[in-house]
Amino acid sequence: MTHNPIRPWRDIDRRKSRKIHVGSVPVGGDAPIAVQTMTNTLTSDAAATIKQVLACADAGADIVRVSVPDVESSAALKEIVTESPVPIVADIHFHYKRAIEAAEAGAACLRINPGNIGNPERVKDVIKAARDHGCSIRIGVNAGSLEKHLLEKYGEPCPDAMVESGLEHIRILQDNDFHEFKISVKASDVFMTAAAYQQLADATDAPIHLGVTEAGGLVSGTIKSAIGLGNLLWAGIGDTIRVSLSADPVEEVKVGFEILKSLGLRHRGVNIISCPSCARQGFDVIKVVDTLERRLEHIKTPMSLSIIGCVVNGPGEALMTDVGFTGGGAGSGMVYIAGAQSHKLSNEEMIEHIVAQVEERAAVIEAEITKAEAAE
Repeated sequence: MTHNPIRPWRDIDRRKSRKIHVGSVPVGGDAPIAVQTMTNTLTSDAAATIKQVLACADAGADIVRVSVPDVESSAALKEIVTESPVPIVADIHFHYKRAIEAAEAGAACLRINPGNIGNPERVKDVIKAARDHGCSIRIGVNAGSLEKHLLEKYGEPCPDAMVESGLEHIRILQDNDFHEFKISVKASDVFMTAAAYQQLADATDAPIHLGVTEAGGLVSGTIKSAIGLGNLLWAGIGDTIRVSLSADPVEEVKVGFEILKSLGLRHRGVNIISCPSCARQGFDVIKVVDTLERRLEHIKTPMSLSIIGCVVNGPGEALMTDVGFTGGGAGSGMVYIAGAQSHKLSNEEMIEHIVAQVEERAAVIEAEITKAEAAE
């Protein structure tokens, strides 16, 4: 059907976890790893928040989280939930009543931080609201906001303290016969994050939400997240992910999918395989790839495209992709379709022709997918 040149050397054996639901999205078990992001608009500005939620959903976000810090945000949440095409998670800190209001407003999940939510009685009130309104809960442990007694016990934030915090909160939920929960143990330090998640994965069968918190800007945060999340995912740990960037939330979604695509865990949109370019290139590879990335954003079908500047590696890569273009000489190159050499093309016609070829190939792949699903 489709060609996927990037595959792990072995199949990833995912950790066995319980399956829960965040609204209509299954999380854990054999469900696909969900990609999340978070809005950065004022939640009280429903129109602006809805606009951002829609953009994130169009980019592929399975779940979107919004902060609910005040009564005005709670009031706007019902409209946001109604207009959102994906489940909305309400992010709650400090005031447990916001969690209750969010559940009443239709949030699919409540994210609560054990270090910030308050005493166990308040947590029980939140659990009741979640149960009454069909919400799941995410226990969101963060190295920067651990409970006082754990900081006194361990002296500083560390993996042991983070996991202990999470397990304490799991016990509260389970003691109240509530099991629709997932959990995260995030830090801004990659090593601390990875160690905490590895311990957590051995200590519970709850679905795990992965993230390196406060990872940084678009470039540095992407690298940090790719290293931290990539290693955990390769080890089979993780049922949902969020890439935390000081950037447009849509970029978080894109990076999240690229991480999953690189490990063969999710496939969405065009996976462009391209060379870094050199003096052998028969066309401006960097400019062409930049243009094609923007021109092909509308393609949701999982497929691959190789754009290689010369014949050293170009033909070999093109044989493994759905569409390929290899630079040649005299201002032209070779087009490959479905892994087979097809026809020559001038560099001047390259962009428009490749976009058309990708669109046509995407339609063929979609038809194949539909036929295969009908036969099952």
